Amino acid sequence: MDMLRRWLDILAGDPQADRAVPPTGFTARLTVLSAFAMAFLAVFALALSLATGRLADRWSSELAKTSTLRISAPAGQVVAQRDAALAVLQTTPGVASARALTDDEQRALLAPWFGPDLPIETLPVPQLIEIVEGDAGFDATGLRARLQAEVPGAVLDDHTRWRAPLVEAASRLRLLGIVSMILIAGATAAMITLAANAALAANAQVIRVMRLVGAQDIYIARAFIRRFTLRALTGAAAGTLAGTLAVLLLPRTDVAGGFLTGLGFQGWHWLWPLIIPILAAVVAFAATRHAALRTLKEQS
Repeated sequence: MDMLRRWLDILAGDPQADRAVPPTGFTARLTVLSAFAMAFLAVFALALSLATGRLADRWSSELAKTSTLRISAPAGQVVAQRDAALAVLQTTPGVASARALTDDEQRALLAPWFGPDLPIETLPVPQLIEIVEGDAGFDATGLRARLQAEVPGAVLDDHTRWRAPLVEAASRLRLLGIVSMILIAGATAAMITLAANAALAANAQVIRVMRLVGAQDIYIARAFIRRFTLRALTGAAAGTLAGTLAVLLLPRTDVAGGFLTGLGFQGWHWLWPLIIPILAAVVAFAATRHAALRTLKEQS
């Protein structure tokens, strides 16, 4: 409560102390534009981090409980081996269900590479069987040995080699989004520090006069802190609004189903951008306070 009260006192300001900070000029424009640009980028970094988190969860859940059995055999033996494989799977502990994909389903799987009019009936396309695991899962090594003995043309793919790298890649992209937000906060702090130092140097004469009439350094510093904090808050709020609108204009996931079309916020995640202006104000408060107190000490 004391910290919040101190913040409110500083942001409330003092008209006389505010005269030490120019209301316009390049420092004002620099602070507002920097906060705007950094908040705009932060929205996309946050959207990237949240989207990759959803992607990692979806890939992990979708691939964890499914496996694929591929049957490659001469045309006259495909049906017999398919039925034999289904019989093996139905008696395998841990297999919840197993079904052979139809020609239409296999054609849909190959359509992105060969087009929708692929004559699958005339091509030696392997028969695919979708396997859904139960809660306990099944013994993949034991199932492979049994299939090798009873269905020589069957190859089991439990998606392990696909799931791990995809989830790892999504996790690294999420980490990249978090690191980007940290770098954005650091760049914002650096720009505001430069702007505050420039304003302090430009108002050195005014500061000396205020000291002569008894003003303390903390009193003068509060004027700079308030002005630059409000500038950063205003610029960041506008940048967050612009970034959020830009995210809204991105294609939706159901349009193309790709990763880039799913970049955005979902559900209550739309509330996350609201913290960006607050964080920008906190960064500006800390950076300006440090710069003001240090510069005033050097000028004394």
